[in-house]
Amino acid sequence: MSYIISIKTAILLFPLIALLFTIPFILNQYHKYGSVNKFRVCIIYSFILYIITIYFLVILPLPDKNTFLPKDNMVRIVPFGFIRDFMKESSFVLTEPMTYWKAIQEPCFYTVLFNIFMTVPFGMYLRYYFKCTLKKTVLCSFLLSLFFELTQLTGLYYIYPYPYRIFDIDDLITNTLGGTIGFYMVGLISRFLPTRDEIDRKSIENGKIVSGLRRITVFGFDFILNIFFTVLISIVYRGAHIFLISFLLYYIVYPYCTCGTTIGSRFLNVRLEFEKNSFLMLIFRILFLYTYYFGILMFILYLIRFVSIYFVLETLEIIWIYIFAAIALFLFYLVNIVILLKNRTIYYDCLFRVQYKSDIEKKANL
Repeated sequence: MSYIISIKTAILLFPLIALLFTIPFILNQYHKYGSVNKFRVCIIYSFILYIITIYFLVILPLPDKNTFLPKDNMVRIVPFGFIRDFMKESSFVLTEPMTYWKAIQEPCFYTVLFNIFMTVPFGMYLRYYFKCTLKKTVLCSFLLSLFFELTQLTGLYYIYPYPYRIFDIDDLITNTLGGTIGFYMVGLISRFLPTRDEIDRKSIENGKIVSGLRRITVFGFDFILNIFFTVLISIVYRGAHIFLISFLLYYIVYPYCTCGTTIGSRFLNVRLEFEKNSFLMLIFRILFLYTYYFGILMFILYLIRFVSIYFVLETLEIIWIYIFAAIALFLFYLVNIVILLKNRTIYYDCLFRVQYKSDIEKKANL
């Protein structure tokens, strides 16, 4: 029953952990390959879910901290004690085959088997995707098991004053064995799956075209970096128009010096190409996009405030105006996002005669 609770807990927490991981993952993929490969996404996120699951299988269920008391013999350092326990505690009798089936259903047997199976996928991931050798797989499997055992030995990193699970050297042996078995199992199924090198080559090939999601990622990444840059300027410069200064430096001066790339687009291997008058078009485009995506928002907020004061509106009326405005703005941004995600040319690209170019091929050839 505790196994089921641990798995359910891992599944419930997985979306939150995956959400925290998603943005760094996307940035990393666009930086290295220029695209987000769907098969790679399945591998990485399934690996995260797997790690979360086995972690909760190790630490759950947690004891009541208020009533938890220390126990004796919480450390077992004699190897292969599980064999002695099996012979002593199970109903297994070598000369009586009828006892075999009953014996393998008893905790002293299936617990050991579970410890082996628990790290089999770990060894498979290490060899297939992370391209680890046998020695490295054995070492990583051992270190993973050691991490789990130390987690138990320290009472969940000293949250509990005493260990609430046994530190057992047999777990190190069986977990390491499981990772090794997983390493060899990959050899049986790898012929049916694309190799890691094939996944990388496909990703770079797709990365030669700047997708809509990549454009949105560049836009958001630049916006966050510009805010960070503004904060840095405000530390050393206490004058007026700090945001305007940081905006001009980040979106106009730097791109002009780097042939149409911002810090964010350079990191994500994207640059802009204009048909003519590149510097003027760059300035006009940045000012237009700022007005288009942020100026409209600020204007609507100012307009609502002006109307509410001028017509002396009630609080409930103002709230309804804000709700309708929020819905309208949401639909406005949603339409633009959908257009970009479908990799369609949005109208202001045609207006400024600009194209997004990928530099990932240059990086791959270095």
